[in-house]
Amino acid sequence: MHLHILGICGTFMGGIAALAKAAGHHVTGADAGVYPPMSTQLQGLGIDLTEGWDPAQLDPQPDVVVIGNALSRGNAAVEAVLERGIPYTSGPQWLAEQVLADRWVLAVAGTHGKTTTATMLAWILEQAGLSPGFLIGGVPIDFDTSARLGAAPFFVVEADEYDTAFFDKRSKFVHYRPRTAILNNLEFDHADIFPDLAAIERQFHHLVRTIPGNGCIISNATAPALERVLGMGCWTPVERIGSPAGWEAFDVAADFSTFKVAFAGEVLGEVCWQHSGTHMVENALAAIAAARHAGVPPSVSMSALSSFGGVRRRMESRGTVGGVTIWDDFAHHPTAIATTLSGLRSRHKDARIIAVVDPRSNTMRLGHHAEQLPAALSTADIVVLHAPEGVVWDVQSVLQTLTGEAWAAKSADDIVTRLLPLLKVGDQVLIMSNGGFGGIHQKLLNALEKTT
Repeated sequence: MHLHILGICGTFMGGIAALAKAAGHHVTGADAGVYPPMSTQLQGLGIDLTEGWDPAQLDPQPDVVVIGNALSRGNAAVEAVLERGIPYTSGPQWLAEQVLADRWVLAVAGTHGKTTTATMLAWILEQAGLSPGFLIGGVPIDFDTSARLGAAPFFVVEADEYDTAFFDKRSKFVHYRPRTAILNNLEFDHADIFPDLAAIERQFHHLVRTIPGNGCIISNATAPALERVLGMGCWTPVERIGSPAGWEAFDVAADFSTFKVAFAGEVLGEVCWQHSGTHMVENALAAIAAARHAGVPPSVSMSALSSFGGVRRRMESRGTVGGVTIWDDFAHHPTAIATTLSGLRSRHKDARIIAVVDPRSNTMRLGHHAEQLPAALSTADIVVLHAPEGVVWDVQSVLQTLTGEAWAAKSADDIVTRLLPLLKVGDQVLIMSNGGFGGIHQKLLNALEKTT
């Protein structure tokens, strides 16, 4: 069967492409913007990519077109699909029908940490010899692919609350029917489709309604919104993270390199690893709990996490030049920005930290989190905000509330030019964006090379 995927370079749709290719289908696709790591992964799989939405890409006509949620009516390719009567579906629906129908689905939902926690869980199951399938919204370092079919029965999926497609406005995760579900946290996000937090909570309740009574929900006890979700109705056993009756971390090292794991007050062992931050510890507890429900002893999970490499673009070091280290992270919400900076500070207590923030998400671009940004950025010594045309909130008012040096720039090139002379040995530059950000990471590394 020939699948043509519109919006193929998104992390989720790129994963769909990888799964369809592995299942033996002929896969092609198109997108408006192509950048690593997904473009690299797709090219490595031998999938032909088209830049743009010219309807000619539908000749010869594919058997089915899988349409990503970034596309809407008025798009030339979408209009051609409808006019020609070509069968079409959404990515989540295709995944549910073609891959998940007979699998034990382990879904990871939440505002933050979905990608990392799903990757941890897949890695634990892999190290336990279970060869899980997975679809993750990023490229795991340990697997070097965002999706694979794996062996039955287990399949790990990053469960996003964003809408499914222009023709299906339900959240993606209602399609997946998990048996094991992690609810990492829940805050307001996706202001372009949700009017308030209560609307998102309702979607999470819809997810909870699909989980069977013999399943398991692992929920963050410190998230009031999740407690409200469960209070709407729950028919599945719940294990809580951060609760004395559930999963807790003890004796956490100052740099988070070690911590002990307890369940219902019983200490089960210790994790020794290379990661940092309170959020990473919480992610690990959730992954250990979910793996336990799938039959993996916590001792095996803790051992697996000692070799967990992480995910590209999640606190990924892009290189060190002249004693200056450039970090890449996907953080684009104040809570994620704050926890990421805190984790970096725990490992580099005396270094200068330069935070470069790209408010690219629809929620950030519209200014819904502007008031929370100063507190989120307080750990940084220098703050740089990307403020291109189209940012509708008062960037300067945010910068003026910061105690350290802070400024805004209209492009990645402007940031590199102004930042370069300020950098010195030992600096940690943390670049946070959920997009390509004009290739700023490599541009800054190249500029540092020329000055050393």
